[in-house]
This record gives sequence, structure tokens and C-alpha cells, in this order.
Amino acid sequence: MPTRWLTGSRIREKRLDRGLKQAAVAEAVGISPSYLNLIEHNRRRIGGKLLGDLARMLGVEASLLTEGANSEMLDEMRSAAALLGEKEVEVARAEEMAARYPGWSALVAMQHRRLGKLQEQVRVLTDRMAYDPQLAGSLHEVISAVTAIRSSSSILVGPERLDADWQRRFHQNIHNDSLRLVASSEALIAYLEAPEAEFDHASSPFEQVEAYLTQIGHHITALEGDPPDVAGVVEGSGLAGGAAKLLHTIALRYAKDAAALPLDAFQKACGDHAYDPAALAALFSVGFDVVLRRLAALPANAGHPPMGLAVCDAAGALLFLKTVPGFSLPKSGGACPLWPLFSAMCRPAQPMRLDVVMPGSNPIRHLCYAIATAVTAPQFNVPPAMQSTMLVLLDPPETITPPLPVGVSCRICPRDRCASRREPAILGVMPETPL
Repeated sequence: MPTRWLTGSRIREKRLDRGLKQAAVAEAVGISPSYLNLIEHNRRRIGGKLLGDLARMLGVEASLLTEGANSEMLDEMRSAAALLGEKEVEVARAEEMAARYPGWSALVAMQHRRLGKLQEQVRVLTDRMAYDPQLAGSLHEVISAVTAIRSSSSILVGPERLDADWQRRFHQNIHNDSLRLVASSEALIAYLEAPEAEFDHASSPFEQVEAYLTQIGHHITALEGDPPDVAGVVEGSGLAGGAAKLLHTIALRYAKDAAALPLDAFQKACGDHAYDPAALAALFSVGFDVVLRRLAALPANAGHPPMGLAVCDAAGALLFLKTVPGFSLPKSGGACPLWPLFSAMCRPAQPMRLDVVMPGSNPIRHLCYAIATAVTAPQFNVPPAMQSTMLVLLDPPETITPPLPVGVSCRICPRDRCASRREPAILGVMPETPL
């Protein structure tokens, strides 16, 4: 995978921190000062012995010079900048900031994540207030009990004299309605005042399941056996409610894919056919989308290349997401429409293979396989429910055809001449030829 991160900038920062002259460092490692200047300005790649010599000269580990901010942190920094709207933010220099000030960059990313979590809490509570039938029912109980108490009380304090038996009945009604009011009020308070720990989890079922699958590496050993232990997987995940139901649906699909493509045979075939989804689908006589999902679920510790996966419905809403370095999509919508995940919807049942490239000073290339398939049986005059599946491989071999420029979302995409742009980008765009 090509190094995207600004190794040269980190070399320059370490040299300046130690008060070393460029000429002295260049002489010590056996290169010219002009060549070192090109390296420090990220105009020459560096690695191997030269990188080791520079690291020793600067008194640091070579890994500290080559490690850069991951794409997720850079996306979060750009998203944080997008919140400022039209205010000036040097988005194009996000990678440089991450290289020079990794601590401050991590702080910006962390605060953006925290802000997103707080905004999600507000959204969840707003949805509760507006749409939740349980909340509406609880409020109805409170109002009903208060109304009943007021009615009984108004009769007791009215001008008409009541005998002892009727007074006793109204007093009993007030007592019963008071108990009902206490119970409904406590239930309402408990419902509205969710503990902080509840919001520390991903707010939506999608995010909870994504976090769980990321934690286990997206390979579920319990579903590889015969029979697969779907119930055990869901119970062992610790998820509940909508997240547990979503995981159950995903686990059933995983188990079905695993039965169609047994792990040992599939792994061997992947090596024999260089992970070509079309060849694997023909070999095992299964759907193209089944192979894409199965490739993304291969065990990470078995030497397979990292592969991302995204599944969406016909509206473009994500149903499943496995990220890998350099690839992620917004979970709340607004993703770049040029990804093959979305364009596959225009050609149902037609497999797609497309090289794409992300923006940046050292662009990362991906190889994407995608297909849109119907997930419901055909019916007369009823449109089928469609899903699109896309597999993403990092750093594919160079091809003659130039890769398609894509982005994360319009708001943080630096390309200023994209025909598919939906909204203006924040400042820091780079000139490009029209797509």
C-alpha cells in the first residue's frame, strides 16, 4: 500500500526539534542537502536503509516517521471543519497537521466524536418526544390520572352535600388515581432520564452492531459450523432490542453464505483465483453478492488482504458497513454518489468492477466490486426490494484506465468541479478537471 502520510514532514519536524542543520543531516546519511530537501517536502518517497539511517540520526524509531494519521481520524478532522460552514479552515492541510501535531489532531477528532455523540443524544430524545408511542402512552396515563383526581376533588368541594358513603367512594377514587399517577410519573421519569451509560453505546442499532462486528473482526467462528449457532452469537454479543434483531438478521445471512461457501474450500479457492469474485462465483455456482460478503468475512489472521464491505438499500441508506484504512462512508447519509455501491442500482444484477481514487496529496486507490440484487420474490406490479453490495480492496495494481475520482461526502470533498456535487464544499478545494 503506498504511503499516504507525510513522512517527509515528520522528518523535517524532528530535525528542527533537535536543532540540526539540513546539510549536516544529509552529510551524515550520505545524501545531498537538495535531495533531503525534496524528501522533507514529500516530493520523494523514502524507505529501507535511508529511512533507517535518518531515524538513527534523529534518534527516533523508523516507525515514528512512517506512521501517519489513519484515514478515519483525517475524515473526522475534515468533518469537524465542515461544521464551521463558510469560516476559513485549511482543510487541504489536514494531513500536514496530523503529521506535525498528532496529539492536537487526535484531540480535534476526539472532540468531534464527542460532539457527534451529544448531537445523537439530542436526536434520540427529540425522536422520543415526537414519535415514540410509549412516551405518548405514558403522558396519556399521567394526564388521565390528574384529570380523574381533579374531577373527584371538584365534586367533594362543591356546594352539594354528599352522604358519608359517597364521600368514602370519592376518597377511594382519589387514592387509587393518586397511586396510578405516582406509578405513571415514575415510569415516565425513568424513561426520559436514560442513564449516561445507555448513550455511551452507539445510539442506533446499526452503530451498535457495527461496533460489535468490528471488535470481533467481522469473522464469526460460531457461524462457520454445522449447524451454525445463530442464537448463541446474538446472546453472546450482549446486544439487546433493535440491535439484537439486526445482528440476528446479519447472522442468518452470514450462516447461509458460510453454508454455500465452506471456509476451508473457499480460502483455498481465493488463493488459486487471486480473490477474483467473478471466478469464485462461477466456481461455486453462487451469487456474486454472496462471494463479496464472504470475502469480507474471511479471518483477518489468515493472511488475506484487508477488504471493506458496504451494503445499502435502494434509497442509499447503509444496511451494513465494514471499514478498512482509507475507506469509510457516512452512516447518516450524504455519501458521495459516485461510489459503485450506488451506481450499481442503475444496472440491477450486473456485476461491476471499477478502480476509484480518493482525494488528497497522495491519493489512495481502491478496487471496487459491486452488484445490486433483488431481495424479495418477484410479484406482478410490485417493485422488488433491492440491495446493493460493494467490496473494497486497497491499493490495487495499476491499470491503463484512470481510476474514477470519488470522495467521502460533498461537504468535505476538495474537488471543485464534480458534476455530482450536491452542496458546496468547505474552503480548501483543489482544482480538478470535470468528471
